[in-house]
Amino acid sequence: MSNEMIGVMGLLALFVLLGLRIPVAFAMFAVGFIGNMILNSSSAAMSQLASDAFSLSASIDLVVVPLFILMGNVATETGMSRKLYDAAYAWIGSIRGGLASATVVACGGFAALSGSSVASALTIGRVSLAEMERFKYDNRLSTGVVAAGGTLGILIPPSTGFVIYALLTQQSIGRLFLAGVLPGLLLLSMFLLTITLITWWKPEMGPKGPKTAFSEKLKSTGGAAPILLVIVLTIGGIYTGIFSPVEASAVGAGLIILFGVIMRQLDFAKFWKASKDSVVTTATVMLILISAYMIKTFLALSHIPQALGGFLETTDISTLGVLCIMLAIYLVLGCFLEGFAMMVLSMPIFFPVVMQLGIDPIWFGVLVVLTLEMGLISPPVGLNVFIVKSVAPNVSLARMFRGVIPFWIAMFVTLILLVAFPQISLLLPNTMIN
Repeated sequence: MSNEMIGVMGLLALFVLLGLRIPVAFAMFAVGFIGNMILNSSSAAMSQLASDAFSLSASIDLVVVPLFILMGNVATETGMSRKLYDAAYAWIGSIRGGLASATVVACGGFAALSGSSVASALTIGRVSLAEMERFKYDNRLSTGVVAAGGTLGILIPPSTGFVIYALLTQQSIGRLFLAGVLPGLLLLSMFLLTITLITWWKPEMGPKGPKTAFSEKLKSTGGAAPILLVIVLTIGGIYTGIFSPVEASAVGAGLIILFGVIMRQLDFAKFWKASKDSVVTTATVMLILISAYMIKTFLALSHIPQALGGFLETTDISTLGVLCIMLAIYLVLGCFLEGFAMMVLSMPIFFPVVMQLGIDPIWFGVLVVLTLEMGLISPPVGLNVFIVKSVAPNVSLARMFRGVIPFWIAMFVTLILLVAFPQISLLLPNTMIN
C-alpha cells in the first residue's frame, strides 16, 4: 500500500473518530501517532512525541497564550469588562440601534484583551442582553449582535487564532497581530453598518435608548479608563515596536492585575478563579497543538501535501482560483468543525500549497482566521450561537441563527474585500516591521 493511500485512510479514520464525538485532540493524536508508527517506526513515533511535547511546552512564543487569557479573565472577574460596555453605551446608546452598536464596540474592546471569541460573547452577552431586552430590542438582533460581535475575539489582536496559526506555520506572531488590526476594524465597521441598515429598515428591532448627559459620558469613560489604557499600551506597544508580543502580554496581564488590586476589585478568590480558568484553557490549547504536530508529521510522511500541490500545478486554475477553493472549503468545514480543530487539521495540507503558489502567508493567515470566525456563527455547529443560548435560554436557536444571517453576510463581504485588496492586511506588518 502506498504512503498516499495510508494518508487518505488516516484522514478518513480521523473524520470517523470526530463523527463519533471523540475530542479533536485525542482523535488527531491517535491518527497521527499510529500513522507515524506505520510509515516510520514505533521508536520514531515515541521520540517525536517526547520532542514535540517538550519543544512546544518550552516555546517562549507560547507565553502569550496564558498571559493574554489571564488578562481577559481578570478583566471579567473584576467587572472591568462591564465598565467597557457602559462607556460604549453612554456614548452611542441613545441612537436607534445604539445598544446593539455599543455591544459590538464593547466586544471589539474586550477582544483586544482576551483574544477569545467565546470569552467575548459570554462576557459581553451577560451584560448587554438584559439591557437590550429591557429596551424592547428584537431578540433576533440582540442575540445575533452578541454572537457575531464575539467573533472579533480571534481577529482583533491579541488573537489566540493568530498564535496557533503562527506556531503551525512558523510565521511571526508580531506580524500576524499587526495584520489583524485593519481587518478587525473593517469587520467591526461592517457590523455597525449592518445594525444601521437593519434598524433603518425595521426601526422596531432596535429602538432608541435614553439620552445620556455629557457629564455621564465622561464619567463612564473614566470608569473604563484602566481597561482602555491597558489596550492602548499592549496593542500600541506591539505596533510601535516597544514590546514584542510576549512582552506585551506580560505588561497587559500585570497592569490588569495591578489595577484590580488598586481599585479593590480583585481579591484572592477572584484571582484564583481567573488563574484556574486560564490554566484549563491553556492546557486545552497545548494538547491540541501537540496533537497537531503529530498529525502534521504523519501527513508529511504520506506525501499528501506534495501530491496535492503537484496536482494543482498541473491544472489551469489560477493562484486566485486555488485560494478561493481553499477558502470555500473552510467555509463548508466551518459548518461542522470547531475553528481551531479546522485550522490544525487543514494547515499541514494547505500551507505547503500556499507556499508553492507564492501566496503571502501573513495575508493567508488573516483570511483563514476570518473564515474561522464565520464558522463560529454558521449552522449547525455555530459555537458562539450556543454560547449566547446559554446566556439567553428563552430565545430559540432558530431565531438566533436567523439573527446572525445579516452579520454572516457582512463577514462574507469583508472576506471578499480582503481577498481583493491584500494591502488591507499587509499594510501595517510591511510598514512597521522590516
